[in-house]
Amino acid sequence: MNQTEFHDVLLVEDNPGDVRLVREALQEAGSMARLHVCQNGEEALAFLLREGEHTTAPRPDLIIMDLAMPPMCGKDLLRHLKQDPKLKTIPVVVFTSSTSEIDVSESYELHANCYVTKPLDFAEYLETIATIQRFWFGIVRLPTG
Repeated sequence: MNQTEFHDVLLVEDNPGDVRLVREALQEAGSMARLHVCQNGEEALAFLLREGEHTTAPRPDLIIMDLAMPPMCGKDLLRHLKQDPKLKTIPVVVFTSSTSEIDVSESYELHANCYVTKPLDFAEYLETIATIQRFWFGIVRLPTG
């Protein structure tokens, strides 16, 4: 997939400020992403399984998710995703404030595709999201459907 194609990104994030920053960063990067937002793991799972109000949800090309979200945390969501044959090929970027080595290790053990710590600096935050977008939609070849 290249950067001139539209692609769907599912952001699983409960902090409205981070949602706004990710949306802004993608726009500034000139991304063609259609950003879909779920506030927790349960909502994201319903989105991905096309249940309830999400019956027409697209299959995302990439999932960017936080770890600390009640009631279903990112690790539980990751566990569900990577055990489901229909969902396990969707790349997952863990994008979190946690710098815990335990969180890093557990995320990779659960088959996260990468783990990125959210920068505290605004400019770095925007550049990190832009870099994620460039990498996943400009360099990497993703599976279709």
